[in-house]
Amino acid sequence: MTKTIAYFNWHTALENTNVGAIDEDFILLEKPVLIPVSSNPFKADVTTVVICLKGTTEGTINLKPFKAEAPCYVVILPDQILEQKYFSDDFSGLFIIMSKQFTDNLLPNAQKKLPLFLSVQDNPCHSLGQEALEGMISYFEMLKRVMNIKEIPGRIEVVRHLTLAFFYGLEFSIHPQTENKEKSKNELLVERFMDLVQKHYKRQRLVSFYADKLCLTPKYLSKVIRNTSGKSASDWIDDYIILEAKALLKSGNMTVQQVCNELNFNDQSFFGKYFKRHTGMSPREYKRK
Repeated sequence: MTKTIAYFNWHTALENTNVGAIDEDFILLEKPVLIPVSSNPFKADVTTVVICLKGTTEGTINLKPFKAEAPCYVVILPDQILEQKYFSDDFSGLFIIMSKQFTDNLLPNAQKKLPLFLSVQDNPCHSLGQEALEGMISYFEMLKRVMNIKEIPGRIEVVRHLTLAFFYGLEFSIHPQTENKEKSKNELLVERFMDLVQKHYKRQRLVSFYADKLCLTPKYLSKVIRNTSGKSASDWIDDYIILEAKALLKSGNMTVQQVCNELNFNDQSFFGKYFKRHTGMSPREYKRK
């Protein structure tokens, strides 16, 4: 099966840094901060928690902008597309990186059962008070101590239980920020539309498809999406397709034709015109850039 998007190579990026790790399942990274060497969109097949200690960073996760101003934390889930736009010169943070195998074993269907995972899909960045920040740093230090004592029987299990407790603790830190924020009917419709786009954008580019799924007319759906989100429904669909196309083209292991096929374009010429209309350059020019 063809690999469909560029995955960030954490192992290469972590070379020559201060790292604590248990195999490839659980990694702790301290300052100096890890900063991706590429500004291109990329995916990672890991869950990453960044405890921001100082400075500011900005970017997008699945096209949703975020701005992290310390003290705060950012959670990036597996297979989300990250674009890192900016790091302040004074930025520093602590990174907790967990493999899919590790998080899958926290508890069955953790991403569905833990409200934290549902919350960070909408808002990956949450501010921290001083007490909460100190608690997260203490947790990080506790994990370091456990990981440094290699004689502990079942060390990975100890880390797993500590991590599960940590995630439940994070839920308490975000609860005051999410309560009493009842969403309007239109905001809920935008969420349903965006969920559908994320599932189907590789195969369906017409607003009418999503309107049918939502039992609405395309005209009404387009009006609500534009008035509520500030962008048209077709613009959101195009943005997801272009973001995926950029990551595919930069993966290095797919030709323009393969990207065209992956995104369900009838022919390479049409895909090229579509891509250039939205980016100002051809797919080949972007791939070589």
